Amino acid sequence: QLQVVESGGGLVQPGGSLRLSCVVSGGTFSTATMGWFRQAPGKEREFVAAISWSGKQTDYADSVKGRFTISRDNAKNTVYLQMNSLNPEATAVYYCNNYYTNYGVNDYDYWGQGTQVTVSS
Repeated sequence: QLQVVESGGGLVQPGGSLRLSCVVSGGTFSTATMGWFRQAPGKEREFVAAISWSGKQTDYADSVKGRFTISRDNAKNTVYLQMNSLNPEATAVYYCNNYYTNYGVNDYDYWGQGTQVTVSS
């Protein structure tokens, strides 16, 4: 059973940066495609970024391309999200999870507690 613990969120000014971490236990992390998702207040959860098991393939939502970078360390069972040039629209709770291309966000039956990112001056 997959379990995740997200961390690294906080309050940051527009234009600032944050690095999120997600430690994964259970499941088969080293062979799993992993993803970051976010849910802003009053909005549905949405896809942010995904990374293949090897780290060689990545995918991003159009809204974060060029500013966010997903990476992973299979030895540490950890996936990261480096977020640069943050704007207030990035304010949300950020979650990591397995990523399945045929899943909508409502198809996942497990989510961690997430980490809150607030971008405000």
